[in-house]
Amino acid sequence: MDPMFCYQCEQTAKGIGCTAFGVCGKSPETSSAQDVLFHLAKGISQYAHAARQAGADTTAADHFVIKALFTTVTNVNFDVATITAMAREGAAVKATTRQAAGDIDLGGPAAFEPAADVDSLVAQGVDIRLTGRLQEFGDDVTGLQELIAYGLKGMAAYADHARILGVKDDAVYAFFHEALAFLADNPTDVDTLVGMTLRVGEVNLRVMEMLDQANTGAYGHPEPTQVRVTPIKGKAILVSGHDLKDLELLLQQTAGKGINVYTHGEMLPCLAYPELKKYPHLAGNYGGAWQDQRKEFAAFPGAILMTTNCIQKPADSYQGRIFTSGLVQWPDVTHIDDGDFTPVIEAALKEPGFSEDAEEQTITIGFARNAVLGVADAVIDAVKAGKIRHFFLIGGCDGARSGRNYYTDMAQSVPEDCVILTLACGKYRFNKLEFGDIGGIPRLLDCGQCNDAYSAIQIAVALAQAFDCEVNELPLSLVLSWYEQKAVCILLTLLHLGIKDMRLGPSLPAFVGPNVLNTLVDTFGLQPITTPAEDLQAVLG
Repeated sequence: MDPMFCYQCEQTAKGIGCTAFGVCGKSPETSSAQDVLFHLAKGISQYAHAARQAGADTTAADHFVIKALFTTVTNVNFDVATITAMAREGAAVKATTRQAAGDIDLGGPAAFEPAADVDSLVAQGVDIRLTGRLQEFGDDVTGLQELIAYGLKGMAAYADHARILGVKDDAVYAFFHEALAFLADNPTDVDTLVGMTLRVGEVNLRVMEMLDQANTGAYGHPEPTQVRVTPIKGKAILVSGHDLKDLELLLQQTAGKGINVYTHGEMLPCLAYPELKKYPHLAGNYGGAWQDQRKEFAAFPGAILMTTNCIQKPADSYQGRIFTSGLVQWPDVTHIDDGDFTPVIEAALKEPGFSEDAEEQTITIGFARNAVLGVADAVIDAVKAGKIRHFFLIGGCDGARSGRNYYTDMAQSVPEDCVILTLACGKYRFNKLEFGDIGGIPRLLDCGQCNDAYSAIQIAVALAQAFDCEVNELPLSLVLSWYEQKAVCILLTLLHLGIKDMRLGPSLPAFVGPNVLNTLVDTFGLQPITTPAEDLQAVLG
C-alpha cells in the first residue's frame, strides 16, 4: 500500500495524486493525521446537525469544525503532533455535541474515536483515506464527494478569517454541519452530489460577503494606493499569509521600535486598507507569491511571520527567524498563539536589516469594489464609447508547477483597448509590468486577495445592472488559475451564479472525473486553458 494518497491541490504528483510524499512538503504521517481530523469533523457534524434540529446549542462544534477543516487545507499545518492534539480536542467536542443531540448513537464517522498518540492516529488515517472510496465508488462519485469536501475546506478558511474579526452567521455553521453529515453517509447519487456541490458555492458567496464585511468593517474599504516594492534602510519584519488581524497587532506592537514591516504574497492588498496603511512603518511589499518564499525569505535580512497558510518547508538559513501564527504550523518553528509578537520583534532587532535604501519602485493596488464602482460611470462611458472593448479577469492562486507562464503571456497579449482585473497571488506573474491606462482608467485593476473574490463578483453584478444585462452578456471573460481549496470554493460560487465559459488552468483538478468534467463543460462551458493566442481569438474573435 502507498504511504499516502492526496490529490486535493493542482500540483499533485503527475497530475494524479501524491502517494509517497506531498509535493507541498506534507509527510505521509501528516497526511494521515489530516485525514483523521477531517473524518472526525464529519462525525462531529453528524451530531451537531442532529443537535441543531433539536434546538440545542452547538457553538463548540461550530468553531472546532471550521478550524479542523482549515487546518487540512494545503500548506497550512504540517505538524503531526499539533494535529494529533487537535484530534484529542475534537473527541471531547464530539462527546459534548452528542450529549446536546440527546445522547443518541450514530454510525459512520460519528462512531469514530481518534487515537491519543501520534503513531496510532497515523495508523487510523491509513484505514480511512479516500483510496477505499475510489475503489468502491469510482472516480466520478468519489471525485464529487471530494469536490464538496474541498469546497468546504476553502470556505472554512474564509469563515475563520471572518470569525476572527467578529463576523459570524449561524446559518453558515448549520450548513457546514449539514454538508459534512451528508458526506458522512457516503452519498453516491450523482445528481444529489452535484446539487450539494452548487449549494457549497451558494453558501460560500455568503461567507465571502461576511469576510468582506469583516475586513472593511475593521479596516475601511481598500482605496487605490501606490505601494513601494523595494526595501528601505532599517530593521525589518516580513509578514506573509492572509491574516489582517495579525498584521494589525504586529503593527501596533512594533510602533516606535525602529522596525519597518513589509507584506509578502497575499498580504500585499493590506497596504490599501486605510486603517492599516496609516501606520508609517508599514513600509511596502517585498517579494512575490508564496512559492518563491524559500529564496525570498533567505534573502530577507529580518524576521518573518507566516500567518494562516501558504508555508513551505523553511530553509536552514532562516529556520531560526521565521514564526507562525493562527492555524499554520511547521515542526520546530516557533508558534505564536496568543497575539504577543515579542519573539518576532526580538528576532528582527537581532538581524542586520537592510543596509541602504533600494531604488524606489511602486505599483498601484486597492481596486476593490468600492474603488471601481466609484468610477463606474467613467468605465461605463468608456465601454459605450468603444474605448474599452473587453474586460479580462486574470487571477487566482499561483504555484510553482510549469505552465503558469501562460498567465503572464495572456496579460501581455490582451489588446490595449481591454482592461485586466486581477486578484489573489496569481497577479504576481504580471503585476509589476506596465499596462498604462484608458482615458485615466488603469488597464490593470488589482482587486485584492483571493479572499476578496466577493469584490470582483460585485463589480461584475454592478456592471451588468448598469448595462441592463446578465453577467454572462457582459464583455467580460474569466481566465483563472487554481492551486488549492480556496480556489475550489470560489469556482463553485461562480458555477452557482451561472457564470459560463470560464477558462481554468494550468491543469484541471485530478479529483474531477471524466464524466463530471463533461457535465461541467456541457452545462457551464468550463474549459481548460490552451494558449493565450487561441484563447484570445476565441474570446475576441
